[in-house]
Amino acid sequence: MSLQASQLNELHWLMEMLHNIDVGLVVLDKDYKVQIFNGFMENHSGLLPREVKGKLLFELFDEIPQDWFERKAESVFLLKNKAFTIWEQRPYLFKFNSYRPVTGSSDFMYQNTTFIPLMSSTGEVSHLCLLVYDVTDNAVHKMSLEKANKELAILSQTDGLTKLFNRSHWENCLQAEYKRWTRSQHSSSLVILDIDHFKKVNDTYGHVVGDEVIRHLSSLIRDHVRETDISGRYGGEEFVILLADTPLKNAYVFAERLRREVEASITKYNDIDLKYTISIGIAEIEPTIKSYEAWIECADTALYHAKQNGRNKVSIHPKPVVK
Repeated sequence: MSLQASQLNELHWLMEMLHNIDVGLVVLDKDYKVQIFNGFMENHSGLLPREVKGKLLFELFDEIPQDWFERKAESVFLLKNKAFTIWEQRPYLFKFNSYRPVTGSSDFMYQNTTFIPLMSSTGEVSHLCLLVYDVTDNAVHKMSLEKANKELAILSQTDGLTKLFNRSHWENCLQAEYKRWTRSQHSSSLVILDIDHFKKVNDTYGHVVGDEVIRHLSSLIRDHVRETDISGRYGGEEFVILLADTPLKNAYVFAERLRREVEASITKYNDIDLKYTISIGIAEIEPTIKSYEAWIECADTALYHAKQNGRNKVSIHPKPVVK
């Protein structure tokens, strides 16, 4: 075989390889017109190489933001260095459908793209090569893992029965709020409440109905708090609500509104209609409270007074008189 025939064979094999590799390959001239379009691109776009040859890239694929692409490409032409895009920054360059069964949950193909400068014999960059990698498997796996981790994080902070924050989490939040108060001296109030005569509910109707009452109260709490408030389960039938940036008088209005709502509501379980009430204690943070634990004790003391004075009441921890 002559040298020329051997070189032609090598060129043919190279072109076959580039056409059939499982990576998208597009070559553009400086006017962003397509010069080469391999089999990967053909299979996923439905366009034949002869149909795209000499056509402007942005007319063929209108999902590509032209201004962004030209800025990216011009740096490659000018600096003669590669550039990259990854799916976390831009999910795709070409909007192709996802075709792999394992990634059926994805509506499109996630892509990483490499921009490669192609030099002429004179050393000038005359063309731009795009390599398009299908990274859908990795992207879907990573997003699924991140979603699972977020869900686990939420579960680790949440009380299973009430779906409010568990004690460990809300106590950490309360500690952080106390530290913030020591710096800013802003007004914040802590509300502690529990269900009146809850033991009687359990003894009369059973723990299943008791749990339904707890869930019902948890739902009412969620309906009344703001997004910035921290509400959680203290234990048993006792709950806490941290009202950040809320002075005592506003916390009292909130607590009274919640108390009246609970008193007027009915919990239904099968053929059982049950009414119940709550008692509430409130303490606003102030200089004589030396720790977040002491803050809890102040609110708990106010709750005790509410229960001692007949239940179904809101009681306020008295603020010391400053002389």
